[in-house]
Amino acid sequence: MQAIANTAGFHFGYIEQGGSSLYSTMALKATNLQILRIIVSIGGVEVDHFSLWHDKAGNATAQPLAGVKDPITGLKFPDLNNPPFGGERFQTNLILPEPCDFLFGENLPPCSVIRPTLDKFAGAVATIRSFTADLLFLGQSKEFFHTVMKLAEEADAAHREL
Repeated sequence: MQAIANTAGFHFGYIEQGGSSLYSTMALKATNLQILRIIVSIGGVEVDHFSLWHDKAGNATAQPLAGVKDPITGLKFPDLNNPPFGGERFQTNLILPEPCDFLFGENLPPCSVIRPTLDKFAGAVATIRSFTADLLFLGQSKEFFHTVMKLAEEADAAHREL
C-alpha cells in the first residue's frame, strides 16, 4: 500500500509542477483580460498545490516509511533525507523553491522560481511531450495524440501584441 501511495503522490507532484509552469507560460500570451484573469487564477492554485505537495512529499519517503519495498514488484522509494538525495538543496522539509538560474545569460543572481516560462521548456507542446513520455496517456489512440499535439502547437503559436 505504501508503494501505491508513494507512486500516486509523486505523480500528483509531477502534474502540479507542470501545471504551474504551463499557466505562467500561457499568461504571457493572453490577449483578453478575462482569459488572463482565468489563467492567473487557476495558475495560482496550481502553484499552491505544488508547494503543498513539495512540503508533504518528503514525509512519504522519510523515516519510518523510507526504504519500504513492495514484495511483489520490488518497487522501493529511497530515503530522500539521506545521500545521494540529502543536503540543503534537497531537504524534504523545504516548502519553497530553491534559488536557480532564472534568466540565462543575463548575469543575474540566482532567483527562486517554480518553473521556467519559455515555450521550449514549459509551453503546451513541452507539457504534452512530457505527459506522453511519462506514459500518462498510455493506451490512447493515434488520433488522440494528433489532436492534443495540434491543440498544443496552436496554443504555443499564440502571442500577445506589445
